[in-house]
Amino acid sequence: MKTSGPGASLLKSHHREAAMGWLMAAPAIVLVFTFLILPFIMAFGLAFTNQRLISPNPTEWVGTRNFQRLLSVRRLVLEPLRDENGQVLLDEQGDSQYPDLRDFTRSDSYPQYRGMREWFSYSRGDNRVVLLASDVVFIKAIFNTLFFTVSIVPLQGGMALVLALLLNRTLRGIHVFRTMFFMPVVVSMVVVSFLWRFIYDGQNGLLNSVLAWVSLGAFQPVDWLGNTATAMPAIIAMSTWQGVGFHMVIWLAGLQSIPIIRYEAASIDGASPWQQFINVTWPGLKNTAVFVFLVITMQSFALFIQIAAMTRGGPLDSTQSIVFQAVQRGYGKQDIAGGSAISVILFVIVLIVSLVQRYLTREKNA
Repeated sequence: MKTSGPGASLLKSHHREAAMGWLMAAPAIVLVFTFLILPFIMAFGLAFTNQRLISPNPTEWVGTRNFQRLLSVRRLVLEPLRDENGQVLLDEQGDSQYPDLRDFTRSDSYPQYRGMREWFSYSRGDNRVVLLASDVVFIKAIFNTLFFTVSIVPLQGGMALVLALLLNRTLRGIHVFRTMFFMPVVVSMVVVSFLWRFIYDGQNGLLNSVLAWVSLGAFQPVDWLGNTATAMPAIIAMSTWQGVGFHMVIWLAGLQSIPIIRYEAASIDGASPWQQFINVTWPGLKNTAVFVFLVITMQSFALFIQIAAMTRGGPLDSTQSIVFQAVQRGYGKQDIAGGSAISVILFVIVLIVSLVQRYLTREKNA
């Protein structure tokens, strides 16, 4: 029995619109599946194998061996060496002597430490506590990435908010200043990285020249990218400068969505500018803040271009990042399985951080 009438026509129109919608979305769906979903599925599977980029040997299933190599960390307590009378032996500098680490990491008597390297050590009383890792470089990459994220999220987000507050005014020529602060965003990160590498140059870099001029020659040149204490802070400063304009625009959109009547009511009540910010501006920016800090967090975990263009992970692995390690293992060392395992670990870390942020910024019932 055929249906007719307005209802049937409406149903056909709905089906046509749905079909047209799927047809328009099909290219995007194919691209997302081909370049995002499918590679991740393949990486997840390869992470449990010994796959190499070019190898005559067949691929074998190795289980969680790749993850164990990347994440294994053990604690070793070394007691000082003593003479026959029980006195601690001292070296030429007067420091206590301890057993050689190779007696543990290269001995079959201690299989739990076999093949590990020293990550760092510290003293606890007379003993020396050593943290050993199977892959010291990757462990450093994890902590470097976390340090970069923890540093840049409040720094970039806070500076962008301050700029947005300063530029959220109806003044003549205000758009010129907004454009100036946004300009670094449209410049390629590769170009920005090479530009700042010249600025940070240890001999004739612009930063050293300016600081020497301001201090009347008292400032001694610093190799900003060649020093383990300054390399990562230098990259954080450059990354903050490059991306602050984009988040400034997002904050501006949030500020302009707050009804002006709220500020007028606060002024009538005698609220100071700071009280207006705390009680009117910041509550009105809650959703914007969640978006801004989430975007900065995701971008910071993808730290790669700055490292590849400026330091290559040095000096002494002080600027290694998770993504840089994944690319270096997968293509530089042709260890596709190791690079895939790193990608899976990064996915898990980002997922955990996202869930924590979502929990902390959730809507709370009154």
